[in-house]
Amino acid sequence: MKIVITGRPGSGKSTVLRKVIEKLKSLGLTVGGIVCPDVRDSQGKRIGFKIINVLTGEEGWLAKAYEQGYPRIGKYKVHVEEAERIGVKALDEALEKADIIVIDEIGPMELLISKLRMKFIEVLKSTKPTIVIAHYRLNDREILKLLSGSLKFEVNLANRDNLPTVITDKITTMLKGSLRI
Repeated sequence: MKIVITGRPGSGKSTVLRKVIEKLKSLGLTVGGIVCPDVRDSQGKRIGFKIINVLTGEEGWLAKAYEQGYPRIGKYKVHVEEAERIGVKALDEALEKADIIVIDEIGPMELLISKLRMKFIEVLKSTKPTIVIAHYRLNDREILKLLSGSLKFEVNLANRDNLPTVITDKITTMLKGSLRI
């Protein structure tokens, strides 16, 4: 089962996924993969994005604003080697050890990292239950094809508070009998 979470920037996609992860872990399930939260300075201005291994907590920079010497997406410079090292390892570990894999997100920054893109494809081809946040303008044909039969949820103001429970219920219903819940 693949679940896709999408929505406009700022709609609450990552918050929904974070709450789903907490709920699944509270049920005793092992959740692995990556999350890429934004990082803000003391005035609340976004300065970049981290990449975090959900299983181990290992983290590094995915992208930072206004740096030199890295490929650029908008004002952000993507830390290809660091993000690749952490992201690929996190997804390998999730494929091996996790009951459920999460990817936050498949978007322009992450797709700039070719080895991470290939790992996304490997995960999406696997039979592991996977929850993916897809950038609202995702246009990678191969990944879109792999996501085409997925259960999709678009986050908005009206549903974002209820979606963590809805998504958790879908996953646990699917897993009943095959795992220890």
